[in-house]
Amino acid sequence: MIAYLDTHVVVWLAQGDPSRISAKAKAPLEAADLMISPMVLLELEYLREVNRIAFSSREIFLKVEHEFGLRLCDLPFHRVAEIALDEKWTRDPFDRTIVAQAKANGLAPLLSADSDIRDHYPRVIW
Repeated sequence: MIAYLDTHVVVWLAQGDPSRISAKAKAPLEAADLMISPMVLLELEYLREVNRIAFSSREIFLKVEHEFGLRLCDLPFHRVAEIALDEKWTRDPFDRTIVAQAKANGLAPLLSADSDIRDHYPRVIW
């Protein structure tokens, strides 16, 4: 099974703070092939630039890749963008693309605590 991680989940894993992750979402962390959208890397870098997190997206990705086997999804961007065009429930380009990435990969599960995402993507695990 593949499961995608939302940005905040990646941050919490990198910080060594699994207590913020729900019990239901912890099971896929141990059993699934974990992936992120490239948009997660962009959002992490944005968060660093506005001083919300201390480390770069590359540093965070390398840590979570090493500790949890996280992989960067390599689906063609045009496929993801086509699906993101229909995600009209948000103006947030990060959420829009992260959800579209999971949809583009066969409606894969997405681990996310974001209530807007949970309300609009039926395969959220939280």
